[in-house]
Amino acid sequence: MDQYIGRLLDGRYEILEVIGTGGMAVVYKARCHRLNRLVAIKILKDEFARDEEFRRRFRAEGEAVAMLSHPNIVQVYDVSTSDSANFIVMELIDGISLKEYMEKKGVLNWKETLHFSLQIAKGLEHAHSRGIIHRDIKPHNIMVLKNGSVKVMDFGIARVMNKSNTLTKEALGSVHYISPEQAKGGHTDNRSDLYSLGVVMYEMMAGRPPYDGESAVSVAIQHINGGAPLPSVYNPNIPKGLEQIIMKAMALEVRDRYVSATEMLQDMEEFRKNPAIVFDYHTLLDDATRKIPTAGAPMTTAEKKVQARTGERPASQPAPQRRTGTAARPVTAQRDSEIVSRVQQKHREEQKKNEKERSRVATTAIVICSAVAVFAIIVFLIALFSGALLDQEKDTVEVPYLAGGLYSEALAEDYPDFVIRLQPRQYSESHPKDEIISQEPVGGSKVQRGSDIWITVSMGPEPEARKLDNFAGADAEEAYKLLDSQGFKPLKKREASYVYEAGVVTRTDPGAGSEVTEGQTIYIYVSTGPEVVEVPMPNVEGLELKRAKELMDQLGFTNVRYVPTESSQPENVVVYQSVNKNETVDVTAEVIIQYSRGVTETAGDTQPQETEPDTTTRTFDVSWVVPVRDEEYQLDVCLAGTPEVLVQRMVPPGSQTVVLKLTGSGVVYYDLYINGDFVETKSVEFTPKKVEP
Repeated sequence: MDQYIGRLLDGRYEILEVIGTGGMAVVYKARCHRLNRLVAIKILKDEFARDEEFRRRFRAEGEAVAMLSHPNIVQVYDVSTSDSANFIVMELIDGISLKEYMEKKGVLNWKETLHFSLQIAKGLEHAHSRGIIHRDIKPHNIMVLKNGSVKVMDFGIARVMNKSNTLTKEALGSVHYISPEQAKGGHTDNRSDLYSLGVVMYEMMAGRPPYDGESAVSVAIQHINGGAPLPSVYNPNIPKGLEQIIMKAMALEVRDRYVSATEMLQDMEEFRKNPAIVFDYHTLLDDATRKIPTAGAPMTTAEKKVQARTGERPASQPAPQRRTGTAARPVTAQRDSEIVSRVQQKHREEQKKNEKERSRVATTAIVICSAVAVFAIIVFLIALFSGALLDQEKDTVEVPYLAGGLYSEALAEDYPDFVIRLQPRQYSESHPKDEIISQEPVGGSKVQRGSDIWITVSMGPEPEARKLDNFAGADAEEAYKLLDSQGFKPLKKREASYVYEAGVVTRTDPGAGSEVTEGQTIYIYVSTGPEVVEVPMPNVEGLELKRAKELMDQLGFTNVRYVPTESSQPENVVVYQSVNKNETVDVTAEVIIQYSRGVTETAGDTQPQETEPDTTTRTFDVSWVVPVRDEEYQLDVCLAGTPEVLVQRMVPPGSQTVVLKLTGSGVVYYDLYINGDFVETKSVEFTPKKVEP
């Protein structure tokens, strides 16, 4: 059995099962008990965990992806490195890899290829804009969800472009998809990812990668030398424009490829609007992966056969007769005439043969076109009479022009024919705050009523970074107010401390001296005093009082009250304990133990007796002070240490208190979460206060 199955990592992630294995790590399905959701956890294999270089590369994966937030990139929630396990917590994807999808379907049609490629390119565009190169784009690292969307995953060998830690001695990535510069161990940039994307598109359209061989070395050499056949050799149904996009992305020389994913997306978008488009790239002509074919005169069937045999396209005119040498004897005019006649006769025969072949092809094409036309007419008539065509035309609407306008919560109400969806907001120097930067699909296009419109909203210019002050030792409330006044979003978390007294800041996250920007969330860790020691309550009922005291002292209980009471049990035998056996309890909490003092036979005995603690369940309206926010947020209240949400409330902007209806007995501790993030723990005493007469 796997060593991690059933374990609880970081006190919150319960490992459930293995869902995948890679070269460096194993991926598990797990449950986050704090947020009560399923996640995927990638744990570095033991043989690599001992190697600091592999651990560094593994940490780099988490740090790289944590910088990214895009619907086409797998989201990373947490990164942790320790002696017991080095792991990354990611969103759990319900789908299959693009490789598995391709194996099931074989050759994909051009519409599916374009649909997947657009999303992959958008994910790469976002990563490249953050200075991240993937360096291992392949179908195995692209997940296809059930709704048809894709997510790029596994940034295991990604690197930050502005760092100088390139691995020049290693050709990283899968050999069938690596760029020539990766195969040579040279410098890589965002254009290396575009080359790999071109190879993936090639495989989707051709049903096979452009290069293959018996060994990884032979495949890498082919990438270095170039010369891949056009994908139309394997799939003649590929549109010319899409083939040009693929071959430009796969250009052997880096300078001949697309400059950026944005530029490649523009050509994809042009092709999507007009599948008959033919681009004019004006690139080099000495290599299939650099020469972009242009529209020329179509070859005849005979010419195609000649090309298949010789590898060269036949010329439009017969080649001139070669001379045998300078010492050849002169020929007579009659001999010349005979040679010319034979050549002309052969040329006429070849022309007749070609005409017959073209006539046969034309006849076949006419028959096929006629059959297709008849079939199309029949389908049209059926659709017309059934009303489907009319209904479809009736249900088509024009996409509004949203880009350049201002976003507001009422935007969805203004366009009831569409579902307005938000991409992650982005900083922009050229677009003011709340202006819509872009939309997909574009304005003016025709779509079905009820379609999604994805918009990207500007957050305005990116705020300037400044260094965070050192708040360690400061009063938590004062630190909170100061950070809030400086434009940050402070959130408080509690932790035990032997250095700082309760209510004092122990540290912040990010730490003191870190560069932070306005609006960033700052976690304030507040001391709760020395660490609380909790132990299971022993069962002392039925024990002799002396033995019960010894047991409680051994376990470290410091606040135990021993109360005598009337009982039919023998004298000094424990008859009651206020904390149930095996219940976890703080050793400093008050525990009441009642023991028998024997049956008192004196009728008038009025010695005062200790009463049992009040365990009556009551319901109170509890008023709590909550953090003041400029926007509405979700407040979740859970029993302390459990993921179960007891109360959920949307708190309006500017609120300082909330009133919650809670039920319990005695003193109950609750954990508060705001928008899923832990804030603090509060206690409620359900025992009513006694009113003195």
